[in-house]
Amino acid sequence: MSPDCIFCKIVAGQLPCVKVFENDHVLSFLDIYPAAEGHALVVLKRHAPTIADATDKEIQAAVVACREIGQAVMKATHSPGFNILQSNDRVAGQVIFHVHFHVIPRKANDGLNFVHNRFKPEPDQLKAACERIKANLMK
Repeated sequence: MSPDCIFCKIVAGQLPCVKVFENDHVLSFLDIYPAAEGHALVVLKRHAPTIADATDKEIQAAVVACREIGQAVMKATHSPGFNILQSNDRVAGQVIFHVHFHVIPRKANDGLNFVHNRFKPEPDQLKAACERIKANLMK
């Protein structure tokens, strides 16, 4: 537990939450600043600042929980789809430095917008980037 981490305090029961789900590795609760009705967070119980700091078992538990919660949220909110969002470090938009996933139900024309940058690389740029990534996967 990190003493200054709001999610660690929620996991420890020191701060309240509206709990949706819990298992050995994750706790899920409704976001207090939701992007949509039913917007849930899935947080690791163990403090890990980014997904790079999480174990495989923790990541697997979180993704399975996101799937199950996403399906339940869709039914509960009559939404045909949902997003799973997860950010790592400040430049990626992470605000609370404790691994967490947002499960956000989606409806047509709901006004939410997660537009990707429209950068269109040339094929040789894609190949070069791929080779750099593969080289770093080996390490």
